[in-house]
Amino acid sequence: MNETKTALVTGANKGIGYEIANGLGALGYRVGVGARDGARLEAAVEELRAAGVDAFGVPLDVTGDRSVTDAAELVERQAGRLDVLVNNAGISGEMGPGWGQDPTTLDLDVLRTVVETNVIGVIRVTNAMLPLLRRSTSPRIVNVSSSVGSLTRQADPDIEIGPVMAAYSPSKTFLNAVTVQYARQFAGTDILINAACPGLVATDFTGFQGPRTAEQGAATAIRLATLPDGGPTGSFFEDEGVVPW
Repeated sequence: MNETKTALVTGANKGIGYEIANGLGALGYRVGVGARDGARLEAAVEELRAAGVDAFGVPLDVTGDRSVTDAAELVERQAGRLDVLVNNAGISGEMGPGWGQDPTTLDLDVLRTVVETNVIGVIRVTNAMLPLLRRSTSPRIVNVSSSVGSLTRQADPDIEIGPVMAAYSPSKTFLNAVTVQYARQFAGTDILINAACPGLVATDFTGFQGPRTAEQGAATAIRLATLPDGGPTGSFFEDEGVVPW
């Protein structure tokens, strides 16, 4: 078996996803760059290759069954197995004034769209890639979440956690819960799955508002993607440690 490990990062054409791909590539991983936009995907792969990363493009829309199936087949042709899956692709959904989402006026179509990408998309991709992950000797799955999905922090009036986001925040809470269910299902196997909070990162996702760089935001996901055997699973981490549920 080829000893070079292969990773797939969804939403990897820019921002945090790109830096996760770049960081894993710097550690010697061959990296599948997952993205919906063909032009941006090609540009990201070229940039990563120029930086010395062994990267290949994976056209991937996490909301489409056919797209995800095709992506799994492509990864199988390229590498034969998958060692790391980073579910990074995500959306905030349409925001109102102050970058918020008022639950009393929330458009249910916005909620459906956010959950379709941030939760159902993760399940769709994970399940499609599982046969390839099971071929690895140390498979790792990382779900990129957010501390705004922490019910403990959201419910504490003494913690400043930003505006009310009635679609985005619950989607990350949902994702965290799904992560735990996968960890329970994988108990007794070599598959480790965890959620990662990148912090408030200045990317186009946040309107370039935030104290952290995309490279800093990628650090926790990279650490979880490269955990040693026997490492934690079914947990939620940020740079400082465990995030409360």
